Amino acid sequence: MNTERVLVYALLLPLLLQVSTCLDILNQNNTIKDGNLLVSSGKTFVLGFFSPDNSSRRYVGIWYYRVSEQTIVWVANRERPISGTTGALSIDSDGNLVLHEKNGSFPVWSTKVSSGLSNYSTTARLMDSGNLVLVQDFSKSVIWQSFDYPTDTLLPLMKLGLDLKTGLNRFLTSWKSPEDPAPGNYSYRIDPKGYAQLFLYKDGDPYWRSGSWIGDRWSGIPEMTRRFIFNVSFVNNPDEVSVVYAMVNASIISRMVLKESGSVQRFTWHGQEQRWIEFWYDPKDQCDYYGKCGPNSNCNPYNAGQFECTCLPGFEPKSPTDWYLRDGSAGCVRRPRASACQHGEGFVKVSLVKVPDTSQAHTNMSFSLNECEKECLRNCSCTAYASANEILGGFGCLIWHDNLVDTRTFTDSGQDLYVRVDAIELARYRKKTSFLSKKARVAIILVSVLTALLLASSISYCLVIKKRNSVDRRRQNPLISEMTNLTHFEGSPSVEDCDDGARRNRDVPLFDLSTIASATNNFSFLNKLGQGGFGSVYKGVMDNGAEIAIKRLSKHSGQGVEEFKNEVQLIAKLQHRNLVRILGCCVEEDEKMLIYEYLPNKSLDAFLFDNTKSSLLDWKKRFEIASGVARGLLYLHQDSRLRIIHRDLKASNVLLDAVMNPKIADFGMARICGGDQMQGNTNRVVGTYGYMSPEYAMEGIFSIKSDVYSFGVLLLEIISGKRNSAYYHENPSSNLVGRVWELWQEGNCVDIVDETMDDSCSKEEVLRCIQIGLLCVQEFAEDRPNMSAVVFMLANNNVVLASPKRPAYVFKSNYHGTNLSSSDGTTSVNDVTITEVEGR
Repeated sequence: MNTERVLVYALLLPLLLQVSTCLDILNQNNTIKDGNLLVSSGKTFVLGFFSPDNSSRRYVGIWYYRVSEQTIVWVANRERPISGTTGALSIDSDGNLVLHEKNGSFPVWSTKVSSGLSNYSTTARLMDSGNLVLVQDFSKSVIWQSFDYPTDTLLPLMKLGLDLKTGLNRFLTSWKSPEDPAPGNYSYRIDPKGYAQLFLYKDGDPYWRSGSWIGDRWSGIPEMTRRFIFNVSFVNNPDEVSVVYAMVNASIISRMVLKESGSVQRFTWHGQEQRWIEFWYDPKDQCDYYGKCGPNSNCNPYNAGQFECTCLPGFEPKSPTDWYLRDGSAGCVRRPRASACQHGEGFVKVSLVKVPDTSQAHTNMSFSLNECEKECLRNCSCTAYASANEILGGFGCLIWHDNLVDTRTFTDSGQDLYVRVDAIELARYRKKTSFLSKKARVAIILVSVLTALLLASSISYCLVIKKRNSVDRRRQNPLISEMTNLTHFEGSPSVEDCDDGARRNRDVPLFDLSTIASATNNFSFLNKLGQGGFGSVYKGVMDNGAEIAIKRLSKHSGQGVEEFKNEVQLIAKLQHRNLVRILGCCVEEDEKMLIYEYLPNKSLDAFLFDNTKSSLLDWKKRFEIASGVARGLLYLHQDSRLRIIHRDLKASNVLLDAVMNPKIADFGMARICGGDQMQGNTNRVVGTYGYMSPEYAMEGIFSIKSDVYSFGVLLLEIISGKRNSAYYHENPSSNLVGRVWELWQEGNCVDIVDETMDDSCSKEEVLRCIQIGLLCVQEFAEDRPNMSAVVFMLANNNVVLASPKRPAYVFKSNYHGTNLSSSDGTTSVNDVTITEVEGR
């Protein structure tokens, strides 16, 4: 847009907003005609009619309210413009948003939501995120939203990707031209095949590739290694493959656009200069274009004056003539007579590259890089392997069995690719890497000698001091040597194993205190996420931009050394989307810290029991959270390599990621049992009053049914939005479980449903979940279902449920608010973790 048009728009915008009719909602009683506007509540975005480049064609679109340059972010009728100003947007008798060119004419555009809405009224509202939502007034549920049908622009919090259950695919398509918003030649979408990637397509063919997700960024976007202005959440599971960007600073206005020229660009709005500033774009150079050098090659744009294409180790140009003429499109082929199958072959490392197209790659996230090499070596069809996730040195395995397509070199970021070569080629590369010219060796020797003479005394002094400090540190904190030893053993990592024969086996990275202090700005108050009985939790940002959460145990923490070691070792063995992932630990000086993946929405209790935030959890989201927790527990009890009993499941130990997926956390109290062992006994009762099953709290008997009881309490809390320890005016002596049981017997269970959900839930579905919750909190463990049955009941509405028996703890204890004590420890009730209590 030229300067004159920007100036005119900036001058006319206040006048246009004064003379236009501005609405905040659209219902069946009003209509948006050409000249009317629908404005978001915070005056961030506006919806109305517009004409690109002052043409006579009219479209309904969304643009920024306060940005002086009219910037369209979404278009409704992009393929069917309206001629003139007779257009009108309204809600029809079926509850759909419809756009008519003239009154009574056939709709130009419609939301086309399935029939059955005519019995209920609907309302359209423009959100401050830029999302136009159509809401069913009766249930308050969103039945259609513009974020599910993006055009050429990706806004913060807009999901890009596939819903594998419904088939919905959210992707960008460019405009045909700056004057025509009709779909153009380019599309930007996630390809879920193999190991998922983002692709830019031209006329349906790959044009540019982001590379796969490697833990903190897309492998082909090195800019994301620096501290980005976004929090990025990538989801890849059987239900969906998607990515969501959220702004670190909500005051920054930013957007990503797929231009009609075929580039993907990110912009931020500079208020003082009144213009958009581009800070990232792709493709940038010739090596960014997909398959620039053909298969089995590597493209290096930094070879000044030389041909950018080179063959990968063990390969040679397929067409030497074309290669000589700097045409690498035919790519490379394996050298003739090369035998790379059980004849002494090996791998050559190619560093700092975007690894080949992973659409056909095989993935195993449980393999280490060494295991990945062995797996590739066993299979003669394997051509290369690489790490799947680069966080903390890398884990997971990518294996290719065919051509290696679209590999390119970066200068200061990228992955290591290990290419399979025969024995002759392997020997050649080893000789090449180990060979040094005589002059070079002499120069290195001279420099080394001089350096050694100059620094010998300093190095010796430093070594002496370091050794002395190390001894002092170990004397002051013997846990350091213990944890160092604990990172190198075999078997299941338990301090309190149910099965004494269990062994330990996983390395847990140790972080330096200085690294953690730097990441948290020296444990700044601004970085503090929360406080618990164990100590504080901080957010940290590593030098590579990766975000982490640090659980810093206080010196007087209720979680002692044994629980600390247990949590470090135990959670490191678990891999499930509904379990929080530990990245390492720090044991130095007087500090004991656990480093986790960072989850931006903190814990479930921060939403569930907050009068303001609880309204953000509608019934659909609460049900998804409950189902996710159930699947996480099922994994612990049945599907993991170990049988694990959590023993402290509660709302504050369920964390939420950027898109509110739940993750079970805090495994300090967890116990490991043998493969067939279902229960154990302890004289150290640990957990949280109100979530503890009666047989565990009173007799020290714990089992998978103990966790089922805790889940039942949590499920009832999710439905009611109240803590189990809440006070009820109708019956002051009753807790939540008791109150739900009373209402169940009276047939009035819906009275317990959280009012903030505003009828967003089905009565039948809620009653069914309440019944499942009551089945989980029955007094006797043998009456409770196991978690596989709970998951099945939650997922299948047609399963007939049993009638629940009387639960335990129907009434509050008369010592509520006081401390229990024993000879070995103390405990406080009402949602405080119990430690060191003698079992009776």
